[in-house]
Amino acid sequence: MKANSKGLLLVVSGPSGAGKGTVCAEFLKRNPDTFLSISATTRKPREGEKDGENYYFISEQQFKDKIAADGFIEWACFCGNYYGTPRDKVEEMLESGRDVILEIEVQGAMKVRSEYPEAVFLFVVPPSMQELKNRLVGRGTEQEDVIAKRLETAVWELSNTFKYNYIILNDNLEDAVSRFSAIVTAEKARVARNREFIQSFS
Repeated sequence: MKANSKGLLLVVSGPSGAGKGTVCAEFLKRNPDTFLSISATTRKPREGEKDGENYYFISEQQFKDKIAADGFIEWACFCGNYYGTPRDKVEEMLESGRDVILEIEVQGAMKVRSEYPEAVFLFVVPPSMQELKNRLVGRGTEQEDVIAKRLETAVWELSNTFKYNYIILNDNLEDAVSRFSAIVTAEKARVARNREFIQSFS
């Protein structure tokens, strides 16, 4: 009998600029069996982003139709745009035994918690607010007013860190990914996640 027959749902959040996408991408390179859920969004693609690879870029009306059909595990409006996690593919992957990463905003993460209390909630944090600002400015993709809004939002997001199970300090990518991996390894070894396996010995 195999332990952990069902996949682990890993919910990853953090302020814009904290590097949660980079940390997740590097973790996925080292753990190719892990499935990254692709969110749907109504925001415009940034340079280099591809539909169906980074996000599903859809219209606001398409998004609202999917809400009405209960097609999202969670959805939220963030900085004037809608973001949501399509339900069907996530549940299919979990049932097949594959771990799934949801890289989502705080509002959405709290909705996931109510439906999937067994999920693991991780919050990626920057070394400091100044470093966060430096990273946002360094992107060169947004106007000053948007950056100011993201920093204001970051303060609120960071105030919600205590609702998560773990924080991952992203001061150095290699270290951050190692922390992520250690958390996943420990969670897979939890007695509560291995009851059937343990009972197979009796």
